[in-house]
Amino acid sequence: MVDLYAPTHPYSHGFLDTGDGNRIYYEELGNPEGKPALSVHGGPGAGAPRRPTRAWDPERYRLIRFDQRNCGRSTPHASDPAADMRLNTTRHLIDDIERLREHLGVERWLLSGASWGSTLALAYAQRHPERVTGIVIQAVTMTRPAETDWLYRGAGRFQPEAWDRFRDGVPEGERDGDLLAAYARLMENPDRSVRAKAAADWLAWEDAVVSNEPNGIPGMYSDREVDEQIAFVRICAHYFSNGAWLEEDQLLRDAHRLAGIPGVLVHGRHDMGSPVETAWALAKVWPDARLHIFEDSGHVGSEAMAEASRAAIEEFKDR
Repeated sequence: MVDLYAPTHPYSHGFLDTGDGNRIYYEELGNPEGKPALSVHGGPGAGAPRRPTRAWDPERYRLIRFDQRNCGRSTPHASDPAADMRLNTTRHLIDDIERLREHLGVERWLLSGASWGSTLALAYAQRHPERVTGIVIQAVTMTRPAETDWLYRGAGRFQPEAWDRFRDGVPEGERDGDLLAAYARLMENPDRSVRAKAAADWLAWEDAVVSNEPNGIPGMYSDREVDEQIAFVRICAHYFSNGAWLEEDQLLRDAHRLAGIPGVLVHGRHDMGSPVETAWALAKVWPDARLHIFEDSGHVGSEAMAEASRAAIEEFKDR
């Protein structure tokens, strides 16, 4: 078992100007001379954790956390209807990560992420494999259309009452069409009350999906203040209604670009949001990756999953 370290707080923080009106918040924790590692948060739109970290050896790692465009402490915030979502795509986020690497003087770094963070970490690593020393991802997703269709439609087979409420959150004439696009349109409505209600309806569905998992947490997605709810859902709907600007099976097709990069994939058998098939398919085409499947958890995770991630982080600090 890997012991948790004492709480580690940021020793520096700042904003990265992207040159197009966006400012990306970042912070550094641990040892400025340690092995660089980048934590890639999920959502998209959830923002980086604000609590101290205890999983990373503060003597051996230089951990970098950042808030992706328009969420967390990055500006402009997606709760502001004036924030231009056209400037927030997967390509923009990949470029932001590379710009941040250059800004901080990092040559190569370890990537860590979960859920959407695994998609973005994989997309960055396939674009810039020479900059990545290893990858540790949990609750693996590749944001393929089949995955988002499962999450926002197929999973309704297990929660039909909640899914009906999710569907009924969009105008009646749009309920049999593209629900994600309908929600994306609602999230661009200038009326804050319309955006807030759509965000609440979306998050209630997200809560329902994980509610029956082992270790499910009631209100896991809804438990955030209204501006954060609006930003989260606006960004999610924007990404998922556009297929995250990834080609069909792109991350699976281009997994050969990860050759030579060691990876650890950690996934719960009972993940209702991202069925384990996704992690299995990736592991089969990425020979340098090890997949760990845990029977006691789903998308929310478990102590066993967290322990596996911490063990991988410990392993990589000596590589």
